[in-house]
Amino acid sequence: MTGRTVSASRRRRSQPHLPLQILLGFLVLYYLVPFWWVVVNSSKDAPGLFGGGNALWFADNIDFIGNLQELFTYNDGIYLRWMFNSALYAVAGGVGATTLAVLAGYGFAKFRFAGRRFGFAVLLGAVMVPQTALVIPTFVLFSELGLTNTIWAVILPTLLNPFGVYLMHVYARDAVPDELLDAGRVDGAGEGRIFLNVALPLMRPAVVTVLLLSVVAAWNNYFLPLAMLSDNRLFPVTVGLDMWQGTAGGNNAGTTPLWSIIIMGALVSVIPLIIAFLLLQRYWRGGLSIGSVK
Repeated sequence: MTGRTVSASRRRRSQPHLPLQILLGFLVLYYLVPFWWVVVNSSKDAPGLFGGGNALWFADNIDFIGNLQELFTYNDGIYLRWMFNSALYAVAGGVGATTLAVLAGYGFAKFRFAGRRFGFAVLLGAVMVPQTALVIPTFVLFSELGLTNTIWAVILPTLLNPFGVYLMHVYARDAVPDELLDAGRVDGAGEGRIFLNVALPLMRPAVVTVLLLSVVAAWNNYFLPLAMLSDNRLFPVTVGLDMWQGTAGGNNAGTTPLWSIIIMGALVSVIPLIIAFLLLQRYWRGGLSIGSVK
């Protein structure tokens, strides 16, 4: 009797979670089906793409290698140049944005200075402003400075990450005890040494989280480089694939091989992000959970 009672009690406790599990399963399918479509169709040629076959399954003539070769050699291999540009913008912008976010977030959390409340209020307001709303003013400013159509027109704006500063502020406030900082000051350590040797190791999960957020945002950046750049040798992969799509859209969709190259390029472009998430997911979880409890 006791065993049956415990089993029934466990079933009753698990039943309230069933709707949530169904919802999560639906969301998993919702996000995986488009990715599966890209994987499947990156193996097809143009007739296979537009021949009316099953869009969610492989054709008889799978040609991953051929499409990869076409992708890397088309237009003198400019796709590799775009991938390099995306990596440059993502690494430079991501590392720079993370460095500024760590310093600013730590400063807001652990120091008292004039204008701190006002500055933090401005920061919270900046978090609510969509990045696309700032592209045109940024373009006008950089045009006056003569920096448009350069790599700096893409890198410098990505260094500002208000949400990253806010996240680092929340993390530093809860994860770095003031007593440790005071003990370091009593021992005669300077603020720089205290930050590097005491605070920064404790903030490592949040640092990695902000770094990952910043790198992903810079890698997926589209509207800013589209407005800032006119030289296709400086395009990131997002703008480059869009340019190819515009070219392919002006041709007969069923005959141009460019569509197969575009889909393969889209697949290749997400692989670095998948690798980054798989390698850093434990830091990602730790960084997002901090601050939820104190």
